[in-house]
Amino acid sequence: MALMTKEQYVSGLRELGHSVYIQGKKIKSVVDHPISGPPAMAMAETYYQAEQEGNWQLFTAESHLSGERINRFTHIHQGVEDLIKKILMLREMGRQTACCFQRCAGLDCINTVYAITYDMDREYGTPYHERFTEFLKYVQSNDLVTAACMTDTKGDRGLPPSKQADRDQYVHIVSEKKGGIVVRGAKLHITGAVNSHELIVVPTRALREEDRDYAVAFAVPADTKGVTFIYGRQPSDTRRLEEGRSDVGNLYYGGCEAMVVFDDVFVPEERIFMKGEFPYAGRLVELFAAHHRASYGGCKVGVGDVLIGATAAIAEAQGTERSAHVKDKLGEMVHLNETLHAGALASASKGYRTPSGAYAVDPLLANVCKLNITRFPFEISRLAQDIAGGLLVTMPSLKDQENATIGPYIRKYLVGRQGVDAEKRLRLLRLIENITLGTGAVSYLTESIHGAGSPQAQKIMITRLIDLEAAKSWAFHLCGIPF
Repeated sequence: MALMTKEQYVSGLRELGHSVYIQGKKIKSVVDHPISGPPAMAMAETYYQAEQEGNWQLFTAESHLSGERINRFTHIHQGVEDLIKKILMLREMGRQTACCFQRCAGLDCINTVYAITYDMDREYGTPYHERFTEFLKYVQSNDLVTAACMTDTKGDRGLPPSKQADRDQYVHIVSEKKGGIVVRGAKLHITGAVNSHELIVVPTRALREEDRDYAVAFAVPADTKGVTFIYGRQPSDTRRLEEGRSDVGNLYYGGCEAMVVFDDVFVPEERIFMKGEFPYAGRLVELFAAHHRASYGGCKVGVGDVLIGATAAIAEAQGTERSAHVKDKLGEMVHLNETLHAGALASASKGYRTPSGAYAVDPLLANVCKLNITRFPFEISRLAQDIAGGLLVTMPSLKDQENATIGPYIRKYLVGRQGVDAEKRLRLLRLIENITLGTGAVSYLTESIHGAGSPQAQKIMITRLIDLEAAKSWAFHLCGIPF
Protein backbone atom coordinates (compact mmCIF):
# COMPACT_ATOMS: atom_id res chain seq x y z
CA MET A 1 0.00 0.00 0.00
CA ALA A 2 1.69 3.22 -1.15
CA LEU A 3 -1.30 5.55 -0.67
CA MET A 4 -3.48 5.58 2.42
CA THR A 5 -7.04 6.88 2.34
CA LYS A 6 -8.31 9.56 4.67
CA GLU A 7 -10.51 7.01 6.41
CA GLN A 8 -7.61 4.62 6.90
CA TYR A 9 -5.49 7.40 8.39
CA VAL A 10 -8.21 8.51 10.81
CA SER A 11 -8.92 4.93 11.87
CA GLY A 12 -5.23 4.19 12.41
CA LEU A 13 -4.68 7.40 14.39
CA ARG A 14 -7.63 6.55 16.60
CA GLU A 15 -6.00 3.20 17.41
CA LEU A 16 -2.41 4.45 17.72
CA GLY A 17 -2.42 4.41 21.52
CA HIS A 18 0.32 7.00 22.07
CA SER A 19 0.51 8.92 25.34
CA VAL A 20 -1.15 12.34 24.86
CA TYR A 21 -2.16 14.82 27.58
CA ILE A 22 -4.53 17.79 27.12
CA GLN A 23 -5.10 20.21 30.00
CA GLY A 24 -3.62 17.81 32.51
CA LYS A 25 -5.60 14.74 31.47
CA LYS A 26 -4.50 11.78 29.40
CA ILE A 27 -6.83 11.34 26.44
CA LYS A 28 -7.84 8.17 24.65
CA SER A 29 -7.96 9.46 21.07
CA VAL A 30 -6.77 12.69 19.46
CA VAL A 31 -9.35 12.19 16.71
CA ASP A 32 -12.28 12.11 19.11
CA HIS A 33 -11.27 14.82 21.59
CA PRO A 34 -13.01 18.12 20.73
CA ILE A 35 -9.81 20.19 21.06
CA SER A 36 -7.45 17.90 19.14
CA GLY A 37 -10.01 16.59 16.65
CA PRO A 38 -9.94 19.53 14.17
CA PRO A 39 -6.12 19.43 13.85
CA ALA A 40 -6.33 15.69 13.21
CA MET A 41 -8.84 16.40 10.45
CA ALA A 42 -6.49 18.98 8.94
CA MET A 43 -3.79 16.33 8.74
CA ALA A 44 -6.33 13.89 7.29
CA GLU A 45 -6.99 16.37 4.49
CA THR A 46 -3.47 15.68 3.14
CA TYR A 47 -4.66 12.13 2.48
CA TYR A 48 -8.01 13.19 1.05
CA GLN A 49 -6.42 15.57 -1.46
CA ALA A 50 -4.03 12.83 -2.65
CA GLU A 51 -7.03 10.57 -3.30
CA GLN A 52 -8.58 13.01 -5.77
CA GLU A 53 -7.68 12.04 -9.32
CA GLY A 54 -7.39 15.64 -10.44
CA ASN A 55 -4.76 16.28 -7.76
CA TRP A 56 -2.40 13.40 -8.52
CA GLN A 57 0.23 15.51 -10.29
CA LEU A 58 0.42 17.85 -7.32
CA PHE A 59 -0.20 15.62 -4.30
CA THR A 60 1.53 12.42 -5.42
CA ALA A 61 4.86 11.52 -6.98
CA GLU A 62 6.80 8.50 -8.20
CA SER A 63 9.19 7.22 -5.55
CA HIS A 64 12.78 7.16 -6.73
CA LEU A 65 13.30 4.23 -4.35
CA SER A 66 10.45 1.91 -5.33
CA GLY A 67 8.89 3.37 -8.46
CA GLU A 68 5.53 3.34 -6.68
CA ARG A 69 3.03 6.20 -6.69
CA ILE A 70 3.42 7.81 -3.25
CA ASN A 71 2.08 10.80 -1.35
CA ARG A 72 4.25 13.84 -2.13
CA PHE A 73 4.54 14.48 1.60
CA THR A 74 6.85 11.41 1.75
CA HIS A 75 8.82 12.20 -1.44
CA ILE A 76 12.50 13.06 -1.90
CA HIS A 77 12.73 15.96 -4.36
CA GLN A 78 14.28 14.75 -7.61
CA GLY A 79 14.44 18.07 -9.43
CA VAL A 80 13.40 21.71 -9.52
CA GLU A 81 9.94 20.66 -10.69
CA ASP A 82 9.44 18.73 -7.46
CA LEU A 83 10.49 21.75 -5.40
CA ILE A 84 7.97 23.92 -7.23
CA LYS A 85 5.18 21.36 -6.93
CA LYS A 86 5.78 21.18 -3.19
CA ILE A 87 5.19 24.94 -2.84
CA LEU A 88 2.05 24.76 -4.98
CA MET A 89 0.76 21.77 -2.99
CA LEU A 90 1.31 23.57 0.31
CA ARG A 91 -0.57 26.63 -0.93
CA GLU A 92 -3.50 24.45 -1.97
CA MET A 93 -3.53 22.77 1.44
CA GLY A 94 -3.55 26.20 3.10
CA ARG A 95 -6.57 27.15 1.00
CA GLN A 96 -8.40 23.95 1.87
CA THR A 97 -7.83 24.14 5.64
CA ALA A 98 -6.98 27.79 6.54
CA CYS A 99 -4.66 26.47 9.24
CA CYS A 100 -1.41 24.62 9.79
CA PHE A 101 -2.03 21.16 8.32
CA GLN A 102 1.16 19.98 10.04
CA ARG A 103 2.81 17.78 7.44
CA CYS A 104 5.33 20.01 5.65
CA ALA A 105 7.94 19.95 8.44
CA GLY A 106 8.12 16.17 8.17
CA LEU A 107 8.58 16.44 4.41
CA ASP A 108 11.36 18.99 4.81
CA CYS A 109 13.00 16.86 7.50
CA ILE A 110 13.16 13.65 5.46
CA ASN A 111 14.71 15.55 2.54
CA THR A 112 17.27 17.06 4.90
CA VAL A 113 18.24 13.85 6.69
CA TYR A 114 18.42 12.00 3.36
CA ALA A 115 21.01 14.48 2.06
CA ILE A 116 23.01 14.88 5.29
CA THR A 117 23.33 11.14 6.00
CA TYR A 118 24.73 10.69 2.51
CA ASP A 119 27.36 13.35 3.19
CA MET A 120 28.26 11.85 6.58
CA ASP A 121 28.69 8.40 5.10
CA ARG A 122 31.04 9.74 2.43
CA GLU A 123 33.24 11.41 5.05
CA TYR A 124 33.10 8.94 7.91
CA GLY A 125 32.15 5.63 6.28
CA THR A 126 29.06 5.42 8.50
CA PRO A 127 25.94 3.37 7.58
CA TYR A 128 23.42 6.16 8.21
CA HIS A 129 22.24 6.80 4.66
CA GLU A 130 21.41 3.15 4.04
CA ARG A 131 19.56 3.01 7.35
CA PHE A 132 17.59 6.13 6.57
CA THR A 133 16.78 4.91 3.07
CA GLU A 134 15.31 1.72 4.54
CA PHE A 135 13.31 3.77 7.03
CA LEU A 136 12.09 6.00 4.20
CA LYS A 137 10.98 3.00 2.16
CA TYR A 138 8.88 1.94 5.14
CA VAL A 139 7.38 5.45 5.47
CA GLN A 140 6.62 5.71 1.76
CA SER A 141 5.15 2.24 1.32
CA ASN A 142 2.82 2.76 4.29
CA ASP A 143 2.12 6.47 3.62
CA LEU A 144 3.03 7.46 7.16
CA VAL A 145 3.19 10.91 8.75
CA THR A 146 6.60 11.92 10.11
CA ALA A 147 6.97 14.73 12.66
CA ALA A 148 10.16 16.78 12.62
CA CYS A 149 11.35 17.12 16.23
CA MET A 150 14.06 19.78 16.22
CA THR A 151 13.64 22.56 18.82
CA ASP A 152 15.09 21.72 22.24
CA THR A 153 14.00 23.37 25.48
CA LYS A 154 17.48 25.04 25.64
CA GLY A 155 17.47 26.13 29.30
CA ASP A 156 20.08 28.90 29.58
CA ARG A 157 20.32 30.08 25.96
CA GLY A 158 23.66 31.71 26.68
CA LEU A 159 25.26 28.31 27.27
CA PRO A 160 25.95 25.39 24.89
CA PRO A 161 24.29 22.03 25.58
CA SER A 162 27.25 20.54 27.44
CA LYS A 163 27.42 23.50 29.87
CA GLN A 164 23.76 23.40 30.94
CA ALA A 165 23.09 22.82 34.65
CA ASP A 166 20.52 20.24 33.54
CA ARG A 167 21.89 18.16 30.69
CA ASP A 168 18.36 17.19 29.66
CA GLN A 169 17.66 20.69 28.30
CA TYR A 170 18.88 19.27 24.98
CA VAL A 171 18.04 15.78 23.77
CA HIS A 172 21.14 13.66 24.24
CA ILE A 173 22.50 10.14 24.42
CA VAL A 174 22.31 8.89 28.01
CA SER A 175 23.90 5.51 27.42
CA GLU A 176 24.60 2.86 24.84
CA LYS A 177 23.09 -0.59 25.05
CA LYS A 178 23.40 -3.67 22.95
CA GLY A 179 21.64 -2.94 19.70
CA GLY A 180 21.01 0.76 20.29
CA ILE A 181 21.12 3.86 22.47
CA VAL A 182 19.07 5.45 25.24
CA VAL A 183 18.09 9.12 24.85
CA ARG A 184 16.57 11.72 27.14
CA GLY A 185 15.26 15.27 26.78
CA ALA A 186 12.31 17.13 25.29
CA LYS A 187 11.43 18.91 22.08
CA LEU A 188 9.15 21.97 21.98
CA HIS A 189 6.60 23.37 19.52
CA ILE A 190 6.45 20.13 17.55
CA THR A 191 3.84 20.71 14.88
CA GLY A 192 1.46 17.82 14.32
CA ALA A 193 3.40 15.50 16.62
CA VAL A 194 0.26 14.02 18.15
CA ASN A 195 -1.08 13.27 14.65
CA SER A 196 2.09 11.54 13.44
CA HIS A 197 3.08 7.91 13.15
CA GLU A 198 6.84 8.46 13.37
CA LEU A 199 9.02 11.04 15.13
CA ILE A 200 12.29 12.09 13.49
CA VAL A 201 14.55 13.72 16.06
CA VAL A 202 17.42 15.95 14.92
CA PRO A 203 19.76 18.51 16.55
CA THR A 204 18.56 22.07 16.95
CA ARG A 205 21.87 23.93 16.60
CA ALA A 206 25.53 23.74 15.59
CA LEU A 207 27.57 21.70 18.06
CA ARG A 208 31.17 21.37 19.20
CA GLU A 209 33.39 18.48 20.29
CA GLU A 210 32.24 18.75 23.91
CA ASP A 211 28.61 18.52 22.72
CA ARG A 212 29.14 15.18 20.98
CA ASP A 213 26.43 13.39 23.00
CA TYR A 214 23.89 15.91 21.68
CA ALA A 215 24.76 15.24 18.04
CA VAL A 216 22.09 12.61 17.62
CA ALA A 217 19.43 11.97 15.01
CA PHE A 218 16.98 9.09 15.04
CA ALA A 219 13.41 7.97 14.41
CA VAL A 220 10.99 6.25 16.76
CA PRO A 221 7.29 5.36 16.47
CA ALA A 222 4.95 7.76 18.25
CA ASP A 223 3.78 5.05 20.64
CA THR A 224 7.30 4.17 21.82
CA LYS A 225 7.69 3.57 25.56
CA GLY A 226 8.98 6.69 27.28
CA VAL A 227 7.56 9.14 24.73
CA THR A 228 4.92 11.55 26.10
CA PHE A 229 3.06 14.31 24.26
CA ILE A 230 1.88 17.41 26.16
CA TYR A 231 -0.59 19.33 24.00
CA GLY A 232 -0.08 23.08 23.60
CA ARG A 233 -2.78 25.63 24.45
CA GLN A 234 -4.06 28.05 21.82
CA PRO A 235 -6.16 31.24 22.07
CA SER A 236 -9.88 30.42 22.20
CA ASP A 237 -9.23 26.67 21.98
CA THR A 238 -11.96 25.90 24.53
CA ARG A 239 -14.57 27.25 22.13
CA ARG A 240 -14.26 23.80 20.56
CA LEU A 241 -15.76 22.39 23.74
CA GLU A 242 -18.97 24.36 23.26
CA GLU A 243 -22.07 22.69 21.92
CA GLY A 244 -22.39 23.33 18.20
CA ARG A 245 -18.96 25.04 18.11
CA SER A 246 -20.52 27.95 16.22
CA ASP A 247 -18.03 30.51 17.56
CA VAL A 248 -14.79 28.72 16.61
CA GLY A 249 -14.64 30.48 13.23
CA ASN A 250 -13.01 27.62 11.35
CA LEU A 251 -15.62 24.88 11.81
CA TYR A 252 -13.60 21.96 10.48
CA TYR A 253 -9.83 22.31 10.90
CA GLY A 254 -7.05 23.60 13.13
CA GLY A 255 -3.34 23.34 13.83
CA CYS A 256 -1.57 21.94 16.87
CA GLU A 257 1.78 21.80 18.59
CA ALA A 258 3.06 19.72 21.47
CA MET A 259 5.95 19.28 23.85
CA VAL A 260 7.40 15.83 23.17
CA VAL A 261 9.23 14.26 26.11
CA PHE A 262 11.77 11.47 25.65
CA ASP A 263 12.26 9.84 29.04
CA ASP A 264 15.04 7.25 28.66
CA VAL A 265 13.78 6.11 25.27
CA PHE A 266 15.56 3.19 23.64
CA VAL A 267 16.41 3.72 19.97
CA PRO A 268 17.41 0.60 18.00
CA GLU A 269 20.59 0.80 15.94
CA GLU A 270 18.78 0.66 12.60
CA ARG A 271 16.85 3.83 13.55
CA ILE A 272 19.96 5.91 14.40
CA PHE A 273 21.02 8.41 11.70
CA MET A 274 23.65 10.45 13.59
CA LYS A 275 25.60 9.49 16.69
CA GLY A 276 28.31 11.93 17.66
CA GLU A 277 29.15 13.44 14.27
CA PHE A 278 28.91 16.97 15.68
CA PRO A 279 30.32 18.84 12.63
CA TYR A 280 27.19 17.85 10.71
CA ALA A 281 24.67 19.14 13.26
CA GLY A 282 24.92 22.73 12.05
CA ARG A 283 24.84 21.66 8.41
CA LEU A 284 21.67 19.68 9.05
CA VAL A 285 20.01 22.64 10.77
CA GLU A 286 20.87 25.01 7.92
CA LEU A 287 19.61 22.68 5.20
CA PHE A 288 16.37 21.96 7.05
CA ALA A 289 15.90 25.68 7.68
CA ALA A 290 16.23 26.48 3.98
CA HIS A 291 13.71 23.80 3.00
CA HIS A 292 11.24 24.81 5.69
CA ARG A 293 11.57 28.57 5.23
CA ALA A 294 10.66 28.16 1.57
CA SER A 295 7.69 25.98 2.56
CA TYR A 296 6.16 28.91 4.41
CA GLY A 297 5.74 30.65 1.06
CA GLY A 298 3.23 27.93 0.25
CA CYS A 299 1.19 27.16 3.35
CA LYS A 300 0.99 30.69 4.80
CA VAL A 301 0.07 32.07 1.39
CA GLY A 302 -2.78 29.56 1.15
CA VAL A 303 -4.14 30.73 4.50
CA GLY A 304 -3.70 34.28 3.24
CA ASP A 305 -5.87 33.42 0.25
CA VAL A 306 -8.69 32.41 2.62
CA LEU A 307 -8.26 35.52 4.75
CA ILE A 308 -8.36 37.76 1.66
CA GLY A 309 -11.48 35.94 0.47
CA ALA A 310 -13.19 36.32 3.85
CA THR A 311 -12.24 40.00 3.97
CA ALA A 312 -13.60 40.66 0.48
CA ALA A 313 -16.78 38.81 1.44
CA ILE A 314 -17.30 40.80 4.64
CA ALA A 315 -16.79 44.05 2.71
CA GLU A 316 -19.53 42.96 0.31
CA ALA A 317 -21.77 41.88 3.20
CA GLN A 318 -21.34 45.27 4.86
CA GLY A 319 -21.72 47.29 1.66
CA THR A 320 -18.20 48.73 1.58
CA GLU A 321 -16.71 46.75 -1.30
CA ARG A 322 -16.91 49.68 -3.73
CA SER A 323 -15.16 52.14 -1.44
CA ALA A 324 -11.83 53.27 -2.86
CA HIS A 325 -9.96 52.67 0.39
CA VAL A 326 -11.32 49.11 0.69
CA LYS A 327 -10.30 48.29 -2.87
CA ASP A 328 -6.86 49.72 -2.16
CA LYS A 329 -6.45 47.66 1.02
CA LEU A 330 -7.58 44.45 -0.65
CA GLY A 331 -5.13 45.12 -3.46
CA GLU A 332 -2.34 45.58 -0.93
CA MET A 333 -3.27 42.31 0.80
CA VAL A 334 -3.02 40.47 -2.52
CA HIS A 335 0.28 42.19 -3.33
CA LEU A 336 1.82 41.14 -0.02
CA ASN A 337 0.51 37.58 -0.27
CA GLU A 338 1.76 37.05 -3.81
CA THR A 339 5.14 38.54 -2.93
CA LEU A 340 5.56 35.79 -0.33
CA HIS A 341 4.61 33.15 -2.88
CA ALA A 342 7.00 34.60 -5.44
CA GLY A 343 9.89 34.31 -3.00
CA ALA A 344 9.16 30.66 -2.34
CA LEU A 345 8.83 29.83 -6.04
CA ALA A 346 12.04 31.72 -6.79
CA SER A 347 13.95 29.71 -4.18
CA ALA A 348 12.55 26.50 -5.70
CA SER A 349 13.27 27.49 -9.30
CA LYS A 350 16.91 28.13 -8.38
CA GLY A 351 17.17 24.81 -6.54
CA TYR A 352 20.28 22.67 -6.78
CA ARG A 353 21.20 18.99 -6.66
CA THR A 354 22.90 17.80 -3.48
CA PRO A 355 25.50 14.99 -3.65
CA SER A 356 22.80 12.55 -2.47
CA GLY A 357 20.72 13.31 -5.57
CA ALA A 358 18.02 15.08 -3.57
CA TYR A 359 17.30 18.66 -4.61
CA ALA A 360 17.36 21.61 -2.22
CA VAL A 361 16.08 25.18 -2.55
CA ASP A 362 18.29 28.22 -3.01
CA PRO A 363 19.13 29.08 0.63
CA LEU A 364 19.46 32.85 0.17
CA LEU A 365 16.06 33.23 -1.49
CA ALA A 366 14.48 30.83 1.02
CA ASN A 367 15.70 33.00 3.88
CA VAL A 368 14.54 36.18 2.15
CA CYS A 369 11.12 34.56 1.66
CA LYS A 370 10.87 33.60 5.32
CA LEU A 371 12.02 37.00 6.57
CA ASN A 372 9.17 38.56 4.59
CA ILE A 373 6.81 36.02 6.15
CA THR A 374 7.75 37.28 9.61
CA ARG A 375 6.19 40.62 8.58
CA PHE A 376 3.66 40.46 5.77
CA PRO A 377 0.98 38.21 7.37
CA PHE A 378 0.75 40.74 10.21
CA GLU A 379 0.08 43.55 7.74
CA ILE A 380 -2.42 41.39 5.86
CA SER A 381 -4.16 40.68 9.17
CA ARG A 382 -4.16 44.36 10.13
CA LEU A 383 -5.80 45.26 6.84
CA ALA A 384 -8.35 42.47 7.27
CA GLN A 385 -9.28 43.77 10.73
CA ASP A 386 -9.42 47.32 9.38
CA ILE A 387 -11.94 46.34 6.69
CA ALA A 388 -13.91 44.03 9.01
CA GLY A 389 -14.59 46.73 11.59
CA GLY A 390 -14.87 46.77 15.36
CA LEU A 391 -17.66 44.20 15.47
CA LEU A 392 -14.91 41.63 14.85
CA VAL A 393 -14.06 41.68 18.56
CA THR A 394 -17.34 42.84 20.16
CA MET A 395 -19.96 40.67 18.46
CA PRO A 396 -22.20 38.41 20.53
CA SER A 397 -22.02 34.66 20.32
CA LEU A 398 -23.86 33.04 17.44
CA LYS A 399 -25.65 31.03 20.14
CA ASP A 400 -27.33 34.24 21.27
CA GLN A 401 -29.48 34.12 18.16
CA GLU A 402 -31.24 31.08 19.59
CA ASN A 403 -32.40 32.93 22.70
CA ALA A 404 -36.06 33.90 22.48
CA THR A 405 -35.50 37.26 24.20
CA ILE A 406 -32.29 38.58 22.62
CA GLY A 407 -32.20 36.60 19.39
CA PRO A 408 -34.58 38.96 17.56
CA TYR A 409 -32.37 41.94 18.50
CA ILE A 410 -29.29 40.28 17.01
CA ARG A 411 -31.11 39.30 13.83
CA LYS A 412 -32.49 42.86 13.53
CA TYR A 413 -29.47 44.99 14.34
CA LEU A 414 -26.49 42.95 13.13
CA VAL A 415 -27.58 42.49 9.54
CA GLY A 416 -25.42 43.70 6.68
CA ARG A 417 -26.52 45.16 3.37
CA GLN A 418 -29.96 44.20 2.07
CA GLY A 419 -30.17 40.44 1.68
CA VAL A 420 -27.34 39.67 4.14
CA ASP A 421 -28.64 38.31 7.43
CA ALA A 422 -26.85 38.58 10.77
CA GLU A 423 -25.70 34.97 10.79
CA LYS A 424 -23.83 35.24 7.50
CA ARG A 425 -22.11 38.41 8.66
CA LEU A 426 -21.15 36.97 12.03
CA ARG A 427 -19.82 33.71 10.57
CA LEU A 428 -17.54 35.60 8.21
CA LEU A 429 -16.31 37.76 11.06
CA ARG A 430 -15.67 34.69 13.19
CA LEU A 431 -13.45 33.21 10.47
CA ILE A 432 -11.45 36.44 10.22
CA GLU A 433 -11.20 36.49 14.02
CA ASN A 434 -9.97 32.88 14.03
CA ILE A 435 -7.16 33.53 11.55
CA THR A 436 -6.01 36.87 12.96
CA LEU A 437 -6.69 36.49 16.70
CA GLY A 438 -7.84 32.98 17.59
CA THR A 439 -6.55 29.45 17.20
CA GLY A 440 -5.68 30.09 13.56
CA ALA A 441 -3.41 33.00 14.50
CA VAL A 442 -1.02 30.56 16.17
CA SER A 443 0.13 29.26 12.81
CA TYR A 444 -0.63 32.27 10.61
CA LEU A 445 1.02 34.91 12.81
CA THR A 446 3.20 33.69 15.69
CA GLU A 447 4.45 30.67 13.77
CA SER A 448 5.24 33.01 10.88
CA ILE A 449 7.69 34.75 13.20
CA HIS A 450 9.28 31.84 15.03
CA GLY A 451 8.57 28.79 12.89
CA ALA A 452 11.67 27.58 10.99
CA GLY A 453 13.71 30.05 13.03
CA SER A 454 13.17 33.58 14.28
CA PRO A 455 13.68 36.71 12.11
CA GLN A 456 17.22 37.14 13.43
CA ALA A 457 18.10 33.63 12.23
CA GLN A 458 17.07 34.59 8.71
CA LYS A 459 19.05 37.85 8.87
CA ILE A 460 22.15 35.95 9.99
CA MET A 461 21.84 33.50 7.11
CA ILE A 462 21.20 36.28 4.58
CA THR A 463 24.36 38.10 5.64
CA ARG A 464 26.33 34.85 5.44
CA LEU A 465 25.03 33.93 2.01
CA ILE A 466 25.22 37.26 0.19
CA ASP A 467 28.41 37.77 -1.81
CA LEU A 468 29.30 41.29 -0.76
CA GLU A 469 32.78 41.08 -2.28
CA ALA A 470 31.31 40.50 -5.72
CA ALA A 471 28.83 43.34 -5.19
CA LYS A 472 31.66 45.69 -4.23
CA SER A 473 33.69 44.65 -7.26
CA TRP A 474 30.83 45.62 -9.59
CA ALA A 475 30.54 48.99 -7.88
CA PHE A 476 34.28 49.68 -8.02
CA HIS A 477 34.44 48.73 -11.69
CA LEU A 478 31.57 51.04 -12.66
CA CYS A 479 33.04 54.05 -10.88
CA GLY A 480 36.57 53.40 -12.19
CA ILE A 481 38.27 52.35 -8.96
CA PRO A 482 40.63 49.36 -8.92
CA PHE A 483 39.30 46.55 -6.72
